[in-house]
Amino acid sequence: MPEPLTHEQIAERLAGLPGWEQDGDAITRTFEIRYHAAVAAIVTIADRSRRIQHHADLDLRIDHLRASVTTHDAGNRLTAADFDLAQRIDAIVAAHQALPLD
Repeated sequence: MPEPLTHEQIAERLAGLPGWEQDGDAITRTFEIRYHAAVAAIVTIADRSRRIQHHADLDLRIDHLRASVTTHDAGNRLTAADFDLAQRIDAIVAAHQALPLD
């Protein structure tokens, strides 16, 4: 079972992830992103998540994408894997926002 992080470790890691915030036993971020770019980002996030065997809850809306991450195998507590996935999601969304859609 993955090791849950302490409150101090969570705060330290959140300080290095601008835009992410703790919401109970998860970390979340809302990205302002065009709908079609978000759909493409979701496909890439799903592929990377499958490869690392750690998944985010994703909520797609017309003008934004919300990601929520927690470790289910640790009793829905935050672990180092959640912060690794958050960094990957940041990079994926940034890459898809840079792509021209028209």
